[in-house]
Amino acid sequence: MVRVRFAPSPTGELHLGSARTALYNYLFAKKNDGKFIMRLEDTDQERLVEGSLKRMLGGLAWLGLTWDEGPDIGGPYVPYIQSERLPIYKKQADELINRGGAYYCFCSAQRLEVLRRVQEAEKQITKYDRACLNLKPEEIKAKLEAKLPYIVRLKIPAGQTSLDDSVLLKSDGFPTYHLANVVDDHLMEITHVIRGEEWLPSTPKHLLIYQGFGWSTPEFAHLPNVLNEKKTKLSKRKDGEAVWVQTYQAQGYLPEA
Repeated sequence: MVRVRFAPSPTGELHLGSARTALYNYLFAKKNDGKFIMRLEDTDQERLVEGSLKRMLGGLAWLGLTWDEGPDIGGPYVPYIQSERLPIYKKQADELINRGGAYYCFCSAQRLEVLRRVQEAEKQITKYDRACLNLKPEEIKAKLEAKLPYIVRLKIPAGQTSLDDSVLLKSDGFPTYHLANVVDDHLMEITHVIRGEEWLPSTPKHLLIYQGFGWSTPEFAHLPNVLNEKKTKLSKRKDGEAVWVQTYQAQGYLPEA
């Protein structure tokens, strides 16, 4: 069965581009007698806006979109809110480490900042230098027993120098987008990932995560950005409240418009 998802972050109002992505997923599910899943990405706790989720869901409902599973109606893969799935991500991060697809990084924020500044000064690509990649098992064990803070990084295969060993699990236990979405899409049996083209650069990393787990990958489709009359990406900074669905709702537009 076809299963697609729309996974907004509650960091503001419902963007026209996000609404279009939701529409594509909804229509694809309907066309193929599939399921449309609503999932909440709230792992970036610093950017959360109170009441945003309610307004987003309200905007989608106003547009006539309904979902088969989600944080407000439940479903077979609860919870559908990522901040309520932290133990799942920790377990999967540990599994990926055991499979050799990720590793512990104990580098301090201060060291990483110095590294970044040095690389910038030398006009190098800013990326992690893999200082923790080859730590011996006994070293890792000692650091974990000492309860030193750590993050989990994706282990990029040798030779792929264009990719960085991205952070998968942060020191506060929250996952990054890369880990959370791959894990959730797999566990929720998502068959097709339909999202904006801004995620194209991340797709190679996501494929590596799937490979690291030994999971089959869904089909990917990336939608072009919604543009303004100047043929540039519609954005809050440039276009103001014209980017929000609620703006048109308040002005009396019909959902079909």
